[in-house]
Amino acid sequence: MQTQRQEHLRYPSTTLLKSSNELGWSTLTAELLSHSRYEGPGAAAPADAEVALLVRGSDEGLLTYKFAGSWQSARPTTGSFRLRPIGRTEDEARICSPNVEALHLYVPTVAFAPLMDDYNLPPVPGRCIRYSWDVQDELINQIGLSVLSEMMSPTAAGRMLVETSSLLLAARLAHSHLETEPIRPPIQSGHRLDDGRLRRVLAYIEEHLADDITVADLANVACLSIFHFTRAFAATMGAPPHRYVSQRRLESAKAMIAAGRASLSEIALHCQFSSIEPHPRVPAGHGHDAGRIPANFAIASLGRALPTTIMTLPTGAASNLPRTDSARSFD
Repeated sequence: MQTQRQEHLRYPSTTLLKSSNELGWSTLTAELLSHSRYEGPGAAAPADAEVALLVRGSDEGLLTYKFAGSWQSARPTTGSFRLRPIGRTEDEARICSPNVEALHLYVPTVAFAPLMDDYNLPPVPGRCIRYSWDVQDELINQIGLSVLSEMMSPTAAGRMLVETSSLLLAARLAHSHLETEPIRPPIQSGHRLDDGRLRRVLAYIEEHLADDITVADLANVACLSIFHFTRAFAATMGAPPHRYVSQRRLESAKAMIAAGRASLSEIALHCQFSSIEPHPRVPAGHGHDAGRIPANFAIASLGRALPTTIMTLPTGAASNLPRTDSARSFD
């Protein structure tokens, strides 16, 4: 998916706080926007399905939108969200609350591709998303917060996290927020990876720790769709792919630091960390050489390079929606 600019979807009173445009995400675009008071024409039709999650609401005023001649109003409650399908233009908009912040997620058709067979989806699922406002769905809320955390503080495994998050978001939208029910329910699958596939995947990870690994790469090694691979890997290893890869990179970095044969910058580059924050230099006379960063200090700093908010679906949860407590943390 080419990085797309969303300026035409914003109101004149909207301020862009953060964008994923420079992060290289291929299956999701995200923007954190601040909306001030506004009354006027509605936003243009999105090119991708849009989820607008309120991350900072307000006790004042209402958010009101006119669509197809009908008005919808809601309190700007933190955690609630609005859904807009592809091609649906709002007639008018009234924002009567000061400075609410919303995370706008744009889900392209490519994000639904791994689900097409399981859900028997229409050719362009984003056009069939139910236009709605003031929606409460804890699973989508947790997915959004994971993406927001990664956008604000990118991590080594961030692209893998976003791949997984966009897949889970697409699955949730397909199952619970389409205008029509899927023609058939998704295939029930609680299978783990067999020994052969698991060995190939783990070997690939070890050989490519210094490279940019994607969930699609691992799914290809396992000869499975991304959808089935993600669930099977988590069921087998107890953590989603991006978390496992982050942990292996952390362990590799610890071993390299302990060996003392590379600088911190070289280790950070090799293990795909954006940086390893140095601790204050230790003065001579405290059991260390003057100016040297002790290994245990450097190892401790590595933890800050890992994702802080990780969510996934347990085995079978994607086919048992609409449960909304399916998010799990692997911190």
